[in-house]
Amino acid sequence: MPISVCIVEDNKDIRSALEQIIVMANGYKLSGSFINADEAINKIPLIKPDVVLMDINLGEGESGIEVVKQLKPEHPEILFMMCTVYEDDEKIFEALSAGANGYILKKTTPAKLLEAIKELSEGGAPMSSQIARKVVNAFQTRTFKKTEPHLQGKPIESLSNRENEILVFLAQGLLYKEIATKLFISPETVKKHAYHIYEKLHVNNRIEAIIKFFRR
Repeated sequence: MPISVCIVEDNKDIRSALEQIIVMANGYKLSGSFINADEAINKIPLIKPDVVLMDINLGEGESGIEVVKQLKPEHPEILFMMCTVYEDDEKIFEALSAGANGYILKKTTPAKLLEAIKELSEGGAPMSSQIARKVVNAFQTRTFKKTEPHLQGKPIESLSNRENEILVFLAQGLLYKEIATKLFISPETVKKHAYHIYEKLHVNNRIEAIIKFFRR
């Protein structure tokens, strides 16, 4: 079954480019494309796509974050990936707090965008590497006590050496395929390790795992 994707983007050129990426790719299906928050809120629940590519600034004061905040509690099975130019910490945390499952930048290449959509549909939480670093840095700044620098990034005893190694790569924002290349293993093996990591840490996704890792 192809991965069904909806796009919410107010810029016509960017929306068309994203539509073409999805339409031209094997294994993906464009289920809808919307230009504003009202359309998205009203039509996405009817279409029930697997993944929604959501812009943050929809123009005229409308926010894609508010769309996610409204739809996610009612439709937890729909996966929302923010696709935006914003890299500031507050937008990132606001989006993730609203229920976004992934966060990538619009300058992401088409191939990496498709990989991120696939990873998201398979249970991952893809983030552009720049975003992952900001999440980690901002989390460290907000959470760590200055008297406890030795706790930053300490390996987790319940994880194997390989699982700790993969968790570090996840924290850097790498996709399963990129981690697989670095470790000379298959993406499927990386995916299995990631699931074991989430299971052992009692978390649901990459972001929660990163937070647990850097809290130690």
